Amino acid sequence: MEKIDSTSLDITEENIKKLKDLFPNAVTEGKIDFDVLRTILGDEVETEKEKYQFTWPGKVESIRIAQTPSSSTLRPVMDKSKNWETTNNLYIEGDNLEVLKQLQKTYYGRINAIYIDPPYNTGSNLIYKNDFSVNINDYLEQLNKSRGGIALSSNTKTNGRFHSNWCSMIYSRILLARNLLRDDGIICITIDDSEINTLTTMMDEVFGEENHLATIIIKNNPSGRSTVTGASISHEYALFYGKTTEVKLGRLPRNEKQISRYKESDDKGQYEWVNFRKHGGYKEDAPSMYYPIYIKSDLSAFRIPKLRWNDESKEYDVLEKPSTNEIISLPIDENGRARRWKWGLERALSDKDEMTVRLDRDRKPAVYIKSRMKDEGMLPLTVWDEKEYSSTEYGTNYLIKLFDGRIFDYPKSIYAVIDCLRISSDSKNAIILDFFSGSGTTAEAVFKLNKEDGGNRSFIMVQLPEMIEKNTDAYKAGYRTICDIGEERIRRAGEKIKKEWEEKNTSEGLFAENRILPIDIGFKVFKLDSTNIIPWDNETKLDERTIFDLNSVFKADRTRADVLYEIMLKYGIFNQPVSEIEVNGKIMFRIGKRHMIVCLEDNITTEDITAIGNLSPRVVVFKEEGFATDNDKINAEYNLKKNSVEDVKCI
Repeated sequence: MEKIDSTSLDITEENIKKLKDLFPNAVTEGKIDFDVLRTILGDEVETEKEKYQFTWPGKVESIRIAQTPSSSTLRPVMDKSKNWETTNNLYIEGDNLEVLKQLQKTYYGRINAIYIDPPYNTGSNLIYKNDFSVNINDYLEQLNKSRGGIALSSNTKTNGRFHSNWCSMIYSRILLARNLLRDDGIICITIDDSEINTLTTMMDEVFGEENHLATIIIKNNPSGRSTVTGASISHEYALFYGKTTEVKLGRLPRNEKQISRYKESDDKGQYEWVNFRKHGGYKEDAPSMYYPIYIKSDLSAFRIPKLRWNDESKEYDVLEKPSTNEIISLPIDENGRARRWKWGLERALSDKDEMTVRLDRDRKPAVYIKSRMKDEGMLPLTVWDEKEYSSTEYGTNYLIKLFDGRIFDYPKSIYAVIDCLRISSDSKNAIILDFFSGSGTTAEAVFKLNKEDGGNRSFIMVQLPEMIEKNTDAYKAGYRTICDIGEERIRRAGEKIKKEWEEKNTSEGLFAENRILPIDIGFKVFKLDSTNIIPWDNETKLDERTIFDLNSVFKADRTRADVLYEIMLKYGIFNQPVSEIEVNGKIMFRIGKRHMIVCLEDNITTEDITAIGNLSPRVVVFKEEGFATDNDKINAEYNLKKNSVEDVKCI
């Protein structure tokens, strides 16, 4: 009976598999022959010693760390969670590098959108002391010393590796994040002037320069932030990258100012009149869209004369001349340059009811067409001003209202995050990841989007349990780590939405006691920890005698739920629903509808095996020492596979 793989996804092994699949003729005796690979790739291989590249001290190490598998786990914290049995949302306390590794097996290529707001490297807190990562045991040691919180270190500019430390920290995490994105996925990272150039170059390398979708300036501070250079900083940047070149940014709903432009309406909807001449397009771009239109001098009518396309001259021959009271209108701009019309001749002839003539801004006769307000919204601008949403509810003020006090400095604007998510995924069932979740703005943004359009989006929030300073209002209010604040914010935001929903239904006479809120406002809390399985713990020294003497392979302070979710994590089904079932008088766990049965009971007999097989799961997992006899263990795999069980494993 095979054992479950004890570590997270081996990224190096996955990459080698991809190369072998793409270039099987470059594989010799199971190994990749790079000389053959170079021959296959031909001119695409860079052989010059001098080349354009982005590097820093520690880059190779950050790649190695990202690709090193981990044996840590995520333990459920049910007393901190909300609606555990029904929610699809996750809040994970822990070092995001380790957590990202643990998420690989379940969420590899499944995340629709990633939004992160990493440290801006302004000389204050970065991550850990003297390094950009720690192993799980060092992490847990720091937690124990500080009674539940991690103290971050300052990355001052006097540090000889000021930029390098930040690069190493963010690079390894972005590498892992890219693996999690779907092929149509988008990542958004916010940053300020401190590292905008560095981050752009890094993202160009990891995601590809051709996959850069936009760099948007977000005005986020009405009074500005003073600097020694004399400028008052009032903005930050949001970088958007797609997983592949097929990805495009989505659209934003039109605001009241934009909607007000469409002042006229007919049976087809609202519209505004716009000049028929195309701005930004010239005759040479599309000569077939350059043709004359005859306008009556009193602007009472217009007509398109009989025309014939001439393949030799690549323009229209006019078969009839204008009458004495008609003016020839051509798409010529103010500088005499030949532009083109917005529509080709065929559409202009068929959609004449969408056209009219009027005086343009220079008081000259011109053709105008109806520009209709489209349902899909508008393309995002490259500058966002939060004043368009609210002049009084910037991020800090918004959170003060939610908590009745200032408990978090410089939270992200909920409105800006909502718009970032809007243009990152148009799926109402999107899975959204934020592994620098801070105060939990992204989680609340998901709630609000679902409330707005009835969506079923879910989130995965990851946050280091960073300690809160004792002299802060947050500490005095009882919060000890940033995770405490984030979890409480999600609870309050969800309850606020629930209250608004109940009040609306009550006022409209629709509310009934048995009606269920149609939005998932719950979340499961997990915390990063060492493995629950003693033989899987790299720090545990076990010889054959020690293993033989073990009464259980599970650590003494761990629960069945801990072990269950580690099995799901290591098997890659961490996102599946779990139910407790009784099988032949024993308590077991069903994951998914018929995906897996996990049996952590003792004294498993042949009768138990038969009862499990009758449930028709695809996979069954046992404790290795859980069988009543060696014979029961030997026969278990044979009997289950005879009942069409695909895989039988043990721990």
